[in-house]
Amino acid sequence: MSLVNASSEPTRVVHGACPHDCPDTCALKVTVQGSPGAERVVHVQGWAEHETTYGALCTKVSRYAERTHHPERVLQPLRRVGPKGSCQFERITWDQALHEIATRLSAIAARDPQAILPYSYAGTMGLVQRNAGHAFFHKLGASRLERTICAPAKEVGWKAVMGDTPAMEPTQILESDLVVLWGINAVATSVHCMRDALAARKNGARIWALDTYRTPTCDAADEAFIVRPGGDGALALGMMHVMVRDGLADRDFIAASVIGFDEFERTVLPDCTPERMAEVCGLPAASIERLGREFARAHRPFVRLGSGLTRYANGAMTVRTITCLPAVSGAWQRGGGVFPGTSTGAAFPLAQVVTREDFMTQPTRLISMNQLGDALNGLADQPVKALYVYHSNPASIAPDQNQVIRGLLREDLFTVVHERFMTDTARYADIVLPATSSLEHSDLYRAYGGYHAQRCTAVIDPVAESRSNWDVFCQLARGMGWDEPFFRQSADDLIDQLLDCDTPWRDAAATKRLRSGEPVLLTPPGGGRWLTPSGRIEIGNEREERRFPCLIATHAAGEGLPLRLQPAVTPFALNGSFYERDELRARQERMVLLINPVDASARNLVDGQQAAAFNQYGEVLFSLKITGKVPPGTVVTEGVWWSEFIGGQRGVNALTSQRLTDGGRGSTLYDVAVEVRSA
Repeated sequence: MSLVNASSEPTRVVHGACPHDCPDTCALKVTVQGSPGAERVVHVQGWAEHETTYGALCTKVSRYAERTHHPERVLQPLRRVGPKGSCQFERITWDQALHEIATRLSAIAARDPQAILPYSYAGTMGLVQRNAGHAFFHKLGASRLERTICAPAKEVGWKAVMGDTPAMEPTQILESDLVVLWGINAVATSVHCMRDALAARKNGARIWALDTYRTPTCDAADEAFIVRPGGDGALALGMMHVMVRDGLADRDFIAASVIGFDEFERTVLPDCTPERMAEVCGLPAASIERLGREFARAHRPFVRLGSGLTRYANGAMTVRTITCLPAVSGAWQRGGGVFPGTSTGAAFPLAQVVTREDFMTQPTRLISMNQLGDALNGLADQPVKALYVYHSNPASIAPDQNQVIRGLLREDLFTVVHERFMTDTARYADIVLPATSSLEHSDLYRAYGGYHAQRCTAVIDPVAESRSNWDVFCQLARGMGWDEPFFRQSADDLIDQLLDCDTPWRDAAATKRLRSGEPVLLTPPGGGRWLTPSGRIEIGNEREERRFPCLIATHAAGEGLPLRLQPAVTPFALNGSFYERDELRARQERMVLLINPVDASARNLVDGQQAAAFNQYGEVLFSLKITGKVPPGTVVTEGVWWSEFIGGQRGVNALTSQRLTDGGRGSTLYDVAVEVRSA
């Protein structure tokens, strides 16, 4: 929706980029209107010439002007005046807020700096603003946050087989004859991948979708295969068993480019028959047979891996196993393969320029963001006394919500939240600071679903009293009495330094375009080689505890309860973001639990009623929706709702646990068992 009016106020169009946790990092054209110093964003559209965006935006960002000027934005610093969680605040000045924060942090640090914990994640993906607090907390000597809530198990699984080999170009999907959307609801989380999959279909490709329930992506595919939660690795092992048994493995490619296959074939695959794997993955043995044969016969299969399938106790092994499929079939040599997402961290010297690990006088303790509840409640020998939250909402998104909120209610915990909206976490803060949006500050963005990067400057002045992450940490550093020149730089100074570095990822012409604000396609080094220690694809890996891909069963939190809960994505929110938008909440209707008719009937549940899902971690109220889109034994809820907009007091993460994945110490948010009863 455009907010452009018919007034005579001047209008201009400025380049921007989507800052959110989405693989595409869409390039934007932003229309602003008004006099200098009083401009408003009136329209946001996709950049038509950008090779990923091609003018199309998702439903969330297409009305970003309304989010930027939303009436419920936090507009000035606030101090708590009521009980924690009561959302009772008074307005204070920035000087008062900064003085109180600096004074409280200094006092805590004088006793034990590791009693201070920062908490941030992916509310913004810009390299400067996302990482703005790292140097401050390193210099302070605070505890470090292990930021692994999303999909570190995917990276671990990929590296076990492919090492530092860069992912294939995402545009290779257009040349594929078989597109496999595995564990990704692309309609919700990667709209341009879905567009390209449909374009590949027009060129003759088939589309398979593999997921734990029938998503909109499954509806758009030629065929959908519904896998039991945590069973994806078993399916891949069964497919490879079929390839080898039926003579469909590419022995020449394996001999030239793969290490460890012979022992894998001899010691692992014989036990991975379709019949046995069917018991684990939930697909009929006949389906596993067909998937194995047709994948092997595809000339250029393109497997787009999602992140949901990594959020189980076996997540890293699942990705490791799936990554072996095109090695066994030989698809890698024909332009096919697995696309897990891109990694462009080496393209910019973040550690030297922004995060500054060298500011630490000694390594400090590392606390997992997936175990915040334990950190706030269970570290009796060295308790957390201060929590500084920026561009994240742990009261909603962190596992084991009841434990997290129990910690946030501690009167002896000093909590600062830097936010744009009064999120669940902000309600428990002692100080709330108003944050800028991406259209109000400078930053440098890079995609993780492609190889694009883009520099952006502020489109408008900060709304009301909002300040950026970087600016606030620089002001706090001065409040702490630090003279470090690093904290006297601007965000643009840091971006210039990131772009000054010599790197094989871009040439001088690309750097010049980046400086001007154009999207630039980075070039990953590698030259088609397998960047592993052996120089070959490593099905066998001596560095891993388990030398070969193998079957690892999941053990869901709440083991013994009959239903597997899948906390899924929605097209109308992004993790815990966008819930301030009335029209997007309306399109989700309410916080719904999807349940199969068989399971509903067994519990005397009816469509539309209020129902409670529960396990040993908590109980959550949902509106029930009975549907055949979820298989028996599985229940699904989409989105991570704020407590302000739900029927009960808790969201879905009151049911999830603080357990970690088998690699990467990621979250196991999808590895959950529950029971459901009438409320």
